[in-house]
Amino acid sequence: MKLNFALLSLCFFIMVACNRTPKYANFEEYPVYEGSDLELVYSAQSSKFRVWAPVASEVKLLLYDNGADGGAYSTQNMKRSDQGTWVLEVDEDLKGKFYTFQIKLKGKWMDETPGIWVKATGVNGKRAAIVDFTETNPDGWDNDVRPPLNNFTDIVLYGVHFRDFSMSPTSGIKNKGKYLAFTEHGTKNSIGETTGIDHLKELGITHINLSPCFDFADIDETKLKNNKYSWGADPLNFNVPEGSYSTNPNNPLVRIKEFKRMVQSIHQAGMRVVMDVVYNHTFAGKDSHMNLLVPGYFYRQNKDSSWSNASGFGNETASERPMMRKLMIESLVYWVSEYHIDGFNFSQMGIHDIETMNAIRAALDKIDPDIFLFGEGGAAASSSFPEEKRALKINAKQLDFIGIFNDDLRNVLRDSAKLSKSPGFVSGMDSLENGIRFGVVSATQHNQIDYSKLLYTKTSYVNNPTQTINFCTTYSDLCMVDRLAQSKPIFAKDEDLIRFYKLAQTIVSTAQGIPYLFAGEEFYRSKKGVGNSSQSPDSINQMNWDNKTSQIDIYNYQKNLFQLRKEHAAFRMPNQEMVQAHLKFLDLLVPNIVAYVLTDHVNGEKWKDILVIYNGNLLAKKIAIPLGNWNVICHDGQINLSGISTVTDTTFVVAPSSASILYQE
Repeated sequence: MKLNFALLSLCFFIMVACNRTPKYANFEEYPVYEGSDLELVYSAQSSKFRVWAPVASEVKLLLYDNGADGGAYSTQNMKRSDQGTWVLEVDEDLKGKFYTFQIKLKGKWMDETPGIWVKATGVNGKRAAIVDFTETNPDGWDNDVRPPLNNFTDIVLYGVHFRDFSMSPTSGIKNKGKYLAFTEHGTKNSIGETTGIDHLKELGITHINLSPCFDFADIDETKLKNNKYSWGADPLNFNVPEGSYSTNPNNPLVRIKEFKRMVQSIHQAGMRVVMDVVYNHTFAGKDSHMNLLVPGYFYRQNKDSSWSNASGFGNETASERPMMRKLMIESLVYWVSEYHIDGFNFSQMGIHDIETMNAIRAALDKIDPDIFLFGEGGAAASSSFPEEKRALKINAKQLDFIGIFNDDLRNVLRDSAKLSKSPGFVSGMDSLENGIRFGVVSATQHNQIDYSKLLYTKTSYVNNPTQTINFCTTYSDLCMVDRLAQSKPIFAKDEDLIRFYKLAQTIVSTAQGIPYLFAGEEFYRSKKGVGNSSQSPDSINQMNWDNKTSQIDIYNYQKNLFQLRKEHAAFRMPNQEMVQAHLKFLDLLVPNIVAYVLTDHVNGEKWKDILVIYNGNLLAKKIAIPLGNWNVICHDGQINLSGISTVTDTTFVVAPSSASILYQE
């Protein structure tokens, strides 16, 4: 073994000396660079460049005065180094300059690229920028701290897109569609109600889940007056903040500093920051920055050498390959360390391999184990990589403290039988109680659930409630009110839709696990019936903040739901064993009702027992409840944590299409 290694080393040094390109039979033979200095280490004395390009025959570094225009003022050859890298040191202060790499492959020069590990760029992300990151820190940045978090089940997630949040004239926000929108306080809607970040604090949000905001490709940052909308699902540079959300994308420092000011402001308001991250694909395949340095390596291929496309965007990244895994881990560590990010929502997490996801968890635990990781447990299409090795929902039990969206609960709440335009439980559809129960126990194992009768899965798929994100809808779908309007019974009126809506949000907010609220749902947001609004104008996507006034009853109801959850630990059990021991479903003879009791001061709860009832029927129903003196705090679309009424009888009438919550001291 030692002899073989010595021979390989000797061959490598001979090739370097002869400037010969190493030959590899497959991607598995590519060397893995283990250092932490890709692709630039800057100081005022020198800039050290190291790029991983193991199959290149030559590599150039091109230096520019400008981030977008003009030719290179200097082109220098890099020298082959170890583990597939090429190096060059420039002994001068290059701060304010820009650079690209270019490789020669099979006698042909590829297009220029700013690199893969690039952390600052000029406009539109085509050239890497050389900056002093100490100049990007806002005042007080060294004292920025994450708000406290005791347990993942204490989280209340709020999913929001930058433009949606602030573009409306009713937002009262000056920096519309910008990072700085989250730094503005005292903003009001047209009627004087609180908006913006003050509103989120008032609502009871703990974690703001931002739409993708690392540099994406489908907005021209030189033409922001066009007001083009994007979901940000076209990654360009994984470690660079998106320029269109800054006030000046031409200046590399501005987007970095404004992003940090946003994070700092959210932390100061008592909330944490979660980023949507899209590592599963890139905006382009063959012309991506990764592929221009190491063709094919960072992407999966089918047996016929065509590109695998589980993402639906024409390519999918190969997280199982060591250097892609290294890129993902180092990128996430960088966002946490440099930008103080508190969590990540992985787009199409089911594309990534389980080993990489667990390695990410382990790496971030070394910084802060309270950093929250979760994602979509699926993909858009089949993958060339085996299902049993991917972070799919069915494999979630193999993920270490990584959450998954509970689309099973979403589907039975609003749709049924896998038909998108048929009613769900909250709209009166029969025989979905078992699915609601499954959602209530956060997709864990519970002996009062018949898993064989579930519509969308036949087993529990998480270890604990800390892994389950409960939701009604997200940005890539219809708003809940639009969905309900589409699938409502033909005789349902507007006031019935409000009942359905409140019931759905009650179930999400009181089920075990972690509730997720799509921005604006707290005041009955609509996208005018558009689900895939990725190319829709702001008139469709923006939150109309005046709805907070016109729908103040719905807003107050949602706020009280979050307050109930915050004040009462029984709704935030951290492990499966606790749920199994203290969540008891009532065996009722009335169809389309789910009722359960949270017993014995569970999880340090101040109330002894809590009775929760969800009525999916379109009519009021009388049910039998346990004997006792019950205090009603939620009933018929109203919540009052101080109490609405008391019940001493063993029968109780729950209002149509609504929830009731009662407790005993």
